[in-house]
Amino acid sequence: MQDSNKGGSSSKLKDYKELIKFTLSITVVFSSVISYLLVPNIRFNPKMVLLLGIGGLLITGAANAINQITERDTDAMMKRTANRPVAAGRLSVTEAWAFTILSIALGTFIMWYWFNWQAALLSLFSLFLYAFIYTPLKKVSAISVLIGGFPGAFPCLIGWVAGADGFTQGGWILFAIQFIWQFPHFWAIAWVAHKDYTKAGFKLLPNQNEPTQKTALQAIGYSLLMIPIGFLPYLAQMSGFASMIIILVANLFMVFQCIRLYKEMDVKAARRVMFTSYIYLPVILIALYANKRPAEPTSNVMLTTSAITVEPTY
Repeated sequence: MQDSNKGGSSSKLKDYKELIKFTLSITVVFSSVISYLLVPNIRFNPKMVLLLGIGGLLITGAANAINQITERDTDAMMKRTANRPVAAGRLSVTEAWAFTILSIALGTFIMWYWFNWQAALLSLFSLFLYAFIYTPLKKVSAISVLIGGFPGAFPCLIGWVAGADGFTQGGWILFAIQFIWQFPHFWAIAWVAHKDYTKAGFKLLPNQNEPTQKTALQAIGYSLLMIPIGFLPYLAQMSGFASMIIILVANLFMVFQCIRLYKEMDVKAARRVMFTSYIYLPVILIALYANKRPAEPTSNVMLTTSAITVEPTY
């Protein structure tokens, strides 16, 4: 009986991990934490990093849970998603919603109490865009990819705002990098999973939702746009020359893979773009952090009138 209970607890934990898309959520949290650590005056503090990670994981996981709750019927139609806990019936809709609401409340409290209200509100706004705008829009139009790009890139901005206490230049640069990166990344995924997505009624590829050379050309265009954006962290003095070179090489490799997709026009080439994009983001974020420029020293010299005495003259 005890072994059965252990098995049941382990199975339930696994279902909750699938509900929040744990692996995906961790990658999102990683972007947020590195962006937080890139703020000039922020030093590595295990407690704050852990709190940011937990807060981000709860809110990101809640957004993914809402996605699975609202798309449970669609998930059941696709081979790669049919075994998700809500679609498969292992978690009830009520149980999933209860877990989601609790996660949102706790995650928002952590972001507000230990960081700032801007990061908390931006986290909630990101969840709203992803769960209630992007998710239903996927069955309406390929414009959903553009809309989904905003919550997809907000983690970098959230992390920066959490450390900087405001929407300053560095946060927007990191947001731009992740925002543009998403287009070749997501179109490659949609290309690979085209049959499943079409069966479920998702419209995620441009050009009548078909994988065409125009789609590949657009992927090339966005990957080319990533090149000038990649220089911004160096120009803004967020990081040094070495990271700029690493980012440039990564961007050129992404362009190369997108060109191969245009020439070969098959799932194998799309899968190369997809895996390149998976590697791309952690590589450049780690490079930026490893080559982070030190904060400008602050002066401790204070001038006070009490330090000056003036002798009266007659």
